Amino acid sequence: MSRAKEIAKKNALRLRRKRRVRGNITGTSEKPRVTITKSNKYVSAQVIDDVAGNTLAAVSSKTLGLSVTKESASKAAAKLAEDLKAKNIDTVVFDRNGYLYHGVVAAFADALRENGIKL
Repeated sequence: MSRAKEIAKKNALRLRRKRRVRGNITGTSEKPRVTITKSNKYVSAQVIDDVAGNTLAAVSSKTLGLSVTKESASKAAAKLAEDLKAKNIDTVVFDRNGYLYHGVVAAFADALRENGIKL
């Protein structure tokens, strides 16, 4: 199998997981959804109220001047936790966006928990 086909298959599987997970979770104003997105260079996250259709907070490792590592994901999560606490939000629903729960995604979720946000 060529490299392009491997990448296409991997992405198709991620999108399938994304649809399956998003069918079961939704964010509200009391318990918004935190969705994470990662690329080869950066990791970013948004806090979304799906009922009202609003983005409540967002953070990116690019704006923080960091690359995509577990440490940068932890720092981005700490920044996002500060923003959430300023808006009196302490409980969220975690949407891993189809990514497997390990590496950067797990580090981000763990850092949110360590900074007082319940997932």
